[in-house]
Amino acid sequence: MTNYFADTKPHYELLDGLRGVAAILVVVYHIFEGLAFAQATDGVGSGLITTLNHGHIAVDFFFILSGFVISYAYDDRWGKMSLGGFFKRRLIRLHPMLIMGAVIGAVAFFAVGCERWDGSIAPTSWVMIALLLTMFMIPAVPGVPYEVRGNGEMFPLNGPGWSLFFEYIGNICYAFFMRKMSTKVLAVFTLLLGVVHAWFFVGDVSQYDMIGVGWTIDEVNFWGGFIRMLFPFSMGMLLARTFQPRKVKGAFWICTCVLIALFAVPYIPSAEANPISLNSLYEFVCIAFVFPVLVWLGACGSASGLTQKTNKFLGDLSYPLYIVHYPIMYIFYAWLIKNDVYTLGECWAIALGVVVVSIGLACLCLKLYDEPLRRWLSKTRK
Repeated sequence: MTNYFADTKPHYELLDGLRGVAAILVVVYHIFEGLAFAQATDGVGSGLITTLNHGHIAVDFFFILSGFVISYAYDDRWGKMSLGGFFKRRLIRLHPMLIMGAVIGAVAFFAVGCERWDGSIAPTSWVMIALLLTMFMIPAVPGVPYEVRGNGEMFPLNGPGWSLFFEYIGNICYAFFMRKMSTKVLAVFTLLLGVVHAWFFVGDVSQYDMIGVGWTIDEVNFWGGFIRMLFPFSMGMLLARTFQPRKVKGAFWICTCVLIALFAVPYIPSAEANPISLNSLYEFVCIAFVFPVLVWLGACGSASGLTQKTNKFLGDLSYPLYIVHYPIMYIFYAWLIKNDVYTLGECWAIALGVVVVSIGLACLCLKLYDEPLRRWLSKTRK
C-alpha cells in the first residue's frame, strides 16, 4: 500500500499493482460467493463457489505482501523511530479507510431496512453501537445484540474488517518481537509456523475444507485467523530480508495471469475416508510456495509507460476497494435472495454494475477522503 510520508523509502510499484489485482479479484470472487449463498439459502444448489473458487486466499496474498513491505520499510529505521511512531504511521495508513468502510456499511444496512439474514429487524440503537465498535476495531461475538446482521461476522457492518483486525495483530507482533529476530531465527520461526499452518488447514481442524477462516470470533476462527495471518506475514518479512533482485521482463502481467489461474482452479473434493483436506492442501501450496515466488517476481520487475500508470492506479485503489466494496455486496446478496437469482447469466448486468460501483466508490473515497486526511494527519504527526 502506498505511503504518504516524505521520509519513506521508494516502494515496489509492481507489488502495489498486484495488490490491486488481488483486490479486484476479491470483488469478483464475492459476486460468485453471493450466487452460491443465494443457492444455499433457497436450497437449489450445493452452495459451492464455482468460479474463482479460491479467491478468498487473495487475503493471504495481502498478508505476505504486508510482511514484505513492512519489513522492507521499517527494519532498518528503529534507531530513529519509536514504537509510538511506528503505530502512528500504521494507524494513519489503515484506520481512516476502516472508519469509512464502517460508515458505508451502516448506510448500506439502513438502506435495506436493517434487516437481518433471518428477516428480523435490528434496532437502530444496536446498529449505531456496532458502528462505533467497528470504528474502534472491537469485534462482535456471535449472538450479542450488536452483531446486527446475525450471521456471526466479527464486523457485521463490513465483513472484510476481520482481515484488518489480524493485520493490526501482525503489526503489533512485528513491532514487539518479530523485528528483533535475526534472519536465521525468523527463518526457523517461519518454518515452524508453516508446519502449524499445514496441520491446522490441511488437517481440516476447522472443518471448513478450505483456508477461509478468521471472519468470526469463535475459538477456531480466532486461532485459525491468527495462524492464517502470521505464517504468510512472517514469510513476507523473510523474503524482504533475503531478496536478491533480478531483472524480470513482464513480471506484472505474468503474476496477474498466475493469480487468476490459481484462483480459478475448481473446488478439490476429498474422499470421505481421507482425513486430509485436498482443497486446503492446494491452497496451502499456493500460499507457502507460489505466492512467495509471485512476490519475488513482482519485486524484480519494473514498470514504465502504461504498465507504470496501471500499477499506480491499482496500488492506490487496492485498499479502498477492499474495505468499501462489501457493504455493496450485502445489498447485492439480499437482492439475489429476494429475486431467486442463482446464476451469473441471470444477473450479469447487475453484477457488472456492482463491480463498477465498488471501484467508483473506492476512487471517490480515496481522492476525496483518504488521501487528503492522511496528508493532514502525516503533517500533524511531525
